[in-house]
Amino acid sequence: MTAPRMDTDTLRRLPKAVLHDHLDGGLRPATVVELADAVGHTLPTTDPGELAAWYYDAANSGDLVRYIATFEHTLAVMQTREGLLRTAEEYVLDLAEDGVVYGEVRYAPELMVDGGLTLTEVVETVQEGLAGGMAKAAAQGTPVRVGTLLCGMRMFDRTREIADLAVAHRDAGVVGFDIAGAEDGFPPADHLDAFEHLRRESVPFTIHAGEAHGLPSIHQALQVCGAQRVGHGVRITEDIVDGKLGRLAGWVRDRRIALEMCPTSNLQTGAATSIAEHPITALKDLGFRVTLNTDNRLVSGTTMTREMSLLVEQAGWTVEDLRTVTVNAVKSAFIPFDERVSLIQDVVLPGYESAL
Repeated sequence: MTAPRMDTDTLRRLPKAVLHDHLDGGLRPATVVELADAVGHTLPTTDPGELAAWYYDAANSGDLVRYIATFEHTLAVMQTREGLLRTAEEYVLDLAEDGVVYGEVRYAPELMVDGGLTLTEVVETVQEGLAGGMAKAAAQGTPVRVGTLLCGMRMFDRTREIADLAVAHRDAGVVGFDIAGAEDGFPPADHLDAFEHLRRESVPFTIHAGEAHGLPSIHQALQVCGAQRVGHGVRITEDIVDGKLGRLAGWVRDRRIALEMCPTSNLQTGAATSIAEHPITALKDLGFRVTLNTDNRLVSGTTMTREMSLLVEQAGWTVEDLRTVTVNAVKSAFIPFDERVSLIQDVVLPGYESAL
């Protein structure tokens, strides 16, 4: 199956699945401006176009800590019920417009309680907004299913509390758990209590690892904490020499552990040097279960369509490659097996056939 020309319109029509996308990193610039005005928060600029450019430039520092600092302004407008409802609903609609048929959105509830909401109220409000977005997307003929990952912040001490929250809401839209924040100096094993609790309760989780910190963070995430997926994981290449896999890289490939790779974001944080040389292509060719993701659509100025376009134009990807990473993502989604099979057979594969 090949396309005569994979232009932007063709790529946008392709069914997509995104596993690694932060709610607070994907707001519409105009929404940030309007909500900031409503809550009295000062922005670098009140022009939506200029704000989008500011985000991209500020994040394009080659440093993960500075990249994370750009979230100050989005989080400032996500402290109220109104702000959470709107941003969650728009999140879903933006995915649907981009051709996404399955998405997992992640966010840290503990960062959204400054306005007086409780952790439970934050989760319930976000789920309400996501449900509203899914209903509207379906009514518009672009259905998308979105599951939620709750994040504990690895620099703080509330990860067990957030894990409890994930367990409590696992039948109400929450499909898994993650830890986020600065990697270097904050190893996954510091939060082992949360991960052991999740395993006892049969709640799946992923862990940000192998981006700002190298192989030890991936080893801890998988072999100590028991993660089922790895967020980013680009530095697994440090365990591959001349195509020969070390023990950890072999474990990741052979156990089909999904790597949630985010090319544009990795360039911004210095985890990769170019799209053409991004590890996602070499790892795909070596048989790893790589998935393609946006990470933070506002901060990285990107979409799934754009990520696909960059790989096609700069790394020589084919439509078969795009289909493979999409199927990989659905296979590794934190939803039941029969639902994953249905998504692949009834939505993704027919969607590729009809789009091309």
